[in-house]
Amino acid sequence: MSSQQSTQTMKPATAAKKLGVYLPATPAEFQEGAVSRAELNELQANPPQWLRELRENGPHPRPVVAAKLGVSIAGLARGGVTEPLTTEQIEALKQERPEWLVKERATQAEVRKEAARIKNLKQEKQAKDA
Repeated sequence: MSSQQSTQTMKPATAAKKLGVYLPATPAEFQEGAVSRAELNELQANPPQWLRELRENGPHPRPVVAAKLGVSIAGLARGGVTEPLTTEQIEALKQERPEWLVKERATQAEVRKEAARIKNLKQEKQAKDA
């Protein structure tokens, strides 16, 4: 790795995305400054209290909400979920099991099943060709 790479900085939005947190919920000093790769690595290795709390309680960005609910980001939108959710709100949705969530989880399960089927077919073909 060159010394130029180690001094590169990223925008707070990029760093928040890499950390899996909702940028507007982060402290002002995080939102207002650039984050170096070394700082990002330090935050990942030794998360401060604010980061641990955001990861645990939210509000969570859409990719995290989708993952926690077992649906796609598009599925969230189809279900009318456009705002970040807290862990408590996500757990409530899991308990309530609204119709859209049940449907989107089933869709996501089919997508995963089909992806696994295609992967297996490719592996079988590679094994035959080898």
